[in-house]
Amino acid sequence: MGAAPRDRRRHGGAVPHLALLGLLRLRGGPVTSTTVAARKPVRWGRVALHLGCLLALLVMLYPLAWLLATSLKPADEVIASLNLLPGHLEWSNYTTALDGVNDVSIWRLLGNSLLIAGGAVLGNVISCSLAAYAFARLRFRLRGPLFAFMIATIMLPHHAVLIPQYIIFNQLGLVNTYWPLILPKFLATEAFFVFLIVQFMRGLPRELEEAARIDGCGPFRSFFQVVLPLTRPALITTAIFTFIWTWNDFFTQLIYLFDPDKFTVTLALRSFVDASSTSAFGPMFALSVIALLPIVLFFLAFQRFLVEGMASSGLKG
Repeated sequence: MGAAPRDRRRHGGAVPHLALLGLLRLRGGPVTSTTVAARKPVRWGRVALHLGCLLALLVMLYPLAWLLATSLKPADEVIASLNLLPGHLEWSNYTTALDGVNDVSIWRLLGNSLLIAGGAVLGNVISCSLAAYAFARLRFRLRGPLFAFMIATIMLPHHAVLIPQYIIFNQLGLVNTYWPLILPKFLATEAFFVFLIVQFMRGLPRELEEAARIDGCGPFRSFFQVVLPLTRPALITTAIFTFIWTWNDFFTQLIYLFDPDKFTVTLALRSFVDASSTSAFGPMFALSVIALLPIVLFFLAFQRFLVEGMASSGLKG
């Protein structure tokens, strides 16, 4: 590629015929990838941003590293030593934790927690999606005031409704059972998730439902066959947060559950200290690591669908 004859005088020299070596002359030489890389300024702001992100990551991961290290420390090093790494690996902490608490095996505790968390996830996904569909798609009287009242319940503290709920379940004879922990989830009591799904459904095109209505679909069939599959990202988000919050719940389970056979892993952590005194901090942290594994596995199993759904805005497929 040479310069045009009439414009050749404007160039300091002949333009190379190889396009990969340069098309124009700049400051007496061809522009190549080497010269561009040499002249590119260093973006110190981006470097500082990356260093700040790495520092924040280390700060956030330090509690997890401390938990893993403490679960392998002997009893005398848990409180007396400030070192992160244990001086001696005490694998017996995990052996003691796997034996259970109060003659209840660890598998029974994990099963109880999984039953409550699974029921809460199922209840929130079903009830909150139905309530959100009503607020987002259906037209009925007092829809606006009812939606505003539902949003206002987000600011209501959980402890304010705990006593009335306990009185109701006590009169029904459901205390010391799993029903007080699962049944409210089927009544769309989590306003945050209802609001989340409502905002997602409002972004879906109404033409899809109109086409389904022309084909003879009613509200329920349109919900289950058209809207619900497109709302998968919001439903997966609801499932993830419900599982984590229910699995880590301590106060509500402490109020309703009395029998050690019905205890969850969260209650067992506290009972572990009571049963074995302060010398059982190592097994308690080991049990904490075991209790953390289902949450990590649950998130890893569903985060791929969450990212995929968000990337396609719920309209893929």
